[in-house]
Amino acid sequence: MPSRIERDPLGEFPVPAGAYYGVQTARAVANFPISGLTAPPLLVRATVIIKRAAAETNRQLGRLPADRAAAIVQACDDILNGRLDGQFVVDVYQAGAGTSHNMNANEVIANRAEEVLGGARGEYKQVHPNDHVNLGQSTNDVFPTATRLALLMQHHLLMDETRALAEAFARQAERHAAVLKVGRTHLQDAVPMTLGQELGGYAACLEQSARALDAAAAPLLELNLGATAVGTGLNAGEDFERGAIQSISQATGLECRPAANRFRVTQSMGDIVGYSGATRRHAVELGKIASDLRLLAMGPRAGISEITLPAVQPGSSIMPGKVNPSVPEMVNQVCFQVIGCDTTVAIAGEAGQLELNVMMPVIAWNALHAAAILTTAQRALRERTVVGLEANAARSQELLDRSTTVATALSPYLGYALTAEVAKEAVAAGKSIRAVVLERGLMPAEKLDKVLSVEAMTRPGIAGNEP
Repeated sequence: MPSRIERDPLGEFPVPAGAYYGVQTARAVANFPISGLTAPPLLVRATVIIKRAAAETNRQLGRLPADRAAAIVQACDDILNGRLDGQFVVDVYQAGAGTSHNMNANEVIANRAEEVLGGARGEYKQVHPNDHVNLGQSTNDVFPTATRLALLMQHHLLMDETRALAEAFARQAERHAAVLKVGRTHLQDAVPMTLGQELGGYAACLEQSARALDAAAAPLLELNLGATAVGTGLNAGEDFERGAIQSISQATGLECRPAANRFRVTQSMGDIVGYSGATRRHAVELGKIASDLRLLAMGPRAGISEITLPAVQPGSSIMPGKVNPSVPEMVNQVCFQVIGCDTTVAIAGEAGQLELNVMMPVIAWNALHAAAILTTAQRALRERTVVGLEANAARSQELLDRSTTVATALSPYLGYALTAEVAKEAVAAGKSIRAVVLERGLMPAEKLDKVLSVEAMTRPGIAGNEP
């Protein structure tokens, strides 16, 4: 591959001739051929937004000439518009703190800005990666800020899909409000309920989880840009901090603010650990719902089969006609991965030392990956499963008729022990609860019919005690 030679403090190093990145990025590519995974697009976008805001602020403060700042801004816009996709090549598993990622951005922007001003890639005569693109910044404030911004941008997408999925379940709950079925605890028959109540519970779980995610996202608006290396703000200043963060807010529509304590936000990944924990909680809720859908659709002849899920693909390479709950199975796997990502974030968050957490690259990738796959998995679940869910009302009624769940309604009248005897006799003799109660003369038929009203049992209160 044709190359050009660039120099950094370690000496000369070859760089692919056509690359917009430079020597420090090329060294990182050579040093870390680990996973083939590179920075998530939103992390790149957030980093470039920071660089653009810094250039504008430095121009306003008189620290950058107008033409140089304008060239940097144009280079940033080119990246944000997708013109330089493929130039962010550093592996996720890289040197600590994200220095290689930061320099990858600095070099791509500097080389493109150099071209804008009439120079050639690798010259850095008019725009230098460190002196101009990185002016007033350090990796130690750029990378945490970029991680927070990227998570906040992904958060809005995640919230849209979470609320859309909750609404889809709520619509199905309303649609199936009158479908009576067996409620189950411990995977055993419990008491009657409606399918609408079950699906409505799923909607409420998602809504509550969304509120928890929103609460966890709020601290991410606090940025340490301007803290530079350890939080003191050396080579930046409060005027740079205010101006750059205001510019970021305008560019993203986020209500960002300077960190109340720059040292805290530079030292600690706690806010990101908190958000990651909220995605884990969401994964637990979502995974449980996906598992429930698989159980309720189990069959079609030899299982519960109270609902039917849309068929999206053949389910077997050997059994013709078999259809599996493929989308909920995928969702379960996504949720397992999210929980694993959160474990990594938690361990890496604890591994910071003194004024900086050098494990930020793996924290950023896992937190963003978790939020991203939760977003797309929920979209698939909504579009390919929930909106097409159908109730098997006849099957639900059949199972309800065969169960002894209605016996619980007798307890306020007969007591727990006698009701248990009735239920046991009904199972042993293959009779209905109603038949056993009448045979024993435990309750008049008219009163018994009111007590054993399944519809009444799905509402709060004592069945048969209505005025």
